[in-house]
Amino acid sequence: MKTITCYTDYKSPYAYLAKDLTYELERDFKIEIGWLPYVLDIPSYLGSARLNERGEVIEQSRNAHQWRRVRYSYMDCRRQAAKRGLIIRGTQKIWDSSLAAIGMLWAKRHDASVVRAYHDYVFEHFWKRELDIENPTLIADVLAKGGASTNGLNEFLDDEGRGELVKIQAAAEDAGVFGVPSFLVDGELFWGREHLEDIRAKLSGLER
Repeated sequence: MKTITCYTDYKSPYAYLAKDLTYELERDFKIEIGWLPYVLDIPSYLGSARLNERGEVIEQSRNAHQWRRVRYSYMDCRRQAAKRGLIIRGTQKIWDSSLAAIGMLWAKRHDASVVRAYHDYVFEHFWKRELDIENPTLIADVLAKGGASTNGLNEFLDDEGRGELVKIQAAAEDAGVFGVPSFLVDGELFWGREHLEDIRAKLSGLER
């Protein structure tokens, strides 16, 4: 069975919007999605900022261009999410999603249903501001809810899993990946959910 690799990051609203559409590829074609984490370094291209509970900026290192880009991106993602009944609330800081990414790698040691349950819960509750993805206890709880064993998880989060994540990131970048969602289909890279139709055409033998 053909495997399509999908790189994703829980702190990306665009990756969230692509998740269910990516599931549909498995539903409609004889393929498997090989989910892999790609942790974005957002401050390197969009600067960073921290907001208080009232949405007021209390710390930031963004120029005017970066602020316009960030504000538009969140507005557009909320607009698209509303069409599908999804909730996307702007984050109050730049999150380190590496722990959640390593949690994904642990889920992949189980079956596909665990991976899907983990994806669904982390994405939904993070974007509702209901899940701290930097908290290892909460990540363990999500994995357990999805049916994963958590024996040895703490050690994996601290050591082996982090090393595995570093190798995955390096391999992704060697393949040309720079953002999420990114898809590798027979070695060809597609970035963004807008290219899912091109992937469908390729899988149907009707490549445009």
